[in-house]
Amino acid sequence: MKNNIIIQIYEVQTASEAEKLIELGVDHIGSVIVSEREWRIPIIKETINFIDSTGSKSSLIMLFSEQNNIFRALDYYRPDILHFCEDIVSLYSIYGNCEDLIFLQQNIKEKFPEIKLMRSIPITQPGMKNQVASIEFARMFEPVSDYFLTDTLLVQSSGSGLKNQPVEGFVGITGRTCDWDVAADLVESSSIPVILAGGMAPDNVFDGIMRVCPVGVDSCTGTNSLDFKGRPIRFQKDLEKVKRFVEEVRRAEKLFC
Repeated sequence: MKNNIIIQIYEVQTASEAEKLIELGVDHIGSVIVSEREWRIPIIKETINFIDSTGSKSSLIMLFSEQNNIFRALDYYRPDILHFCEDIVSLYSIYGNCEDLIFLQQNIKEKFPEIKLMRSIPITQPGMKNQVASIEFARMFEPVSDYFLTDTLLVQSSGSGLKNQPVEGFVGITGRTCDWDVAADLVESSSIPVILAGGMAPDNVFDGIMRVCPVGVDSCTGTNSLDFKGRPIRFQKDLEKVKRFVEEVRRAEKLFC
């Protein structure tokens, strides 16, 4: 019997919004801690507690990587999944390794064995797959990760180097799709589940699933509300978009790889 495709939606910061998404059929609800100094946010703790009471899974991104601060925050929040999304390509180009992050994940797994670890694997936009060794980075983190999540790393169209990402030092919320050929290679070669992210929205998630065959799909920017200029509003979901996203995933599920 086929397993259902996991539907994961970011950035959800309140229990009331999480409740609406769960009612629409979302499986994983993702929240974000944006400040290392102001990491204790009771409303997000309330959101995680509510999600856990429903049988859905809570996922948490912390936009910092100092071990003691992460340990302290994990003691407070206790999410089901801790999600790392550092721009490991740039880190590697600067420092020549990602050993600190690998060691961090290993330590978290030892101290919090009940918390699953998700690692974003940067993949460039279509047509630039030879610029980033995404599969090699995945092999580095595979022993200390429970999930991989593809996400889009922006590079210069000339291939001359990296642009600034929307959140400096991290990948994600670009609104652009990653190279699905590379994402499919990651699914095929990985021993852990892979969630397809990077520009996923109601109008492309069906095609993405059929091309990549992931265990799940993730959306943030593509299911956000828009402002009066048509720009995505962070931390505010468009429930109609989420509804359509879920419907398209379930449609693909019937024909899934």
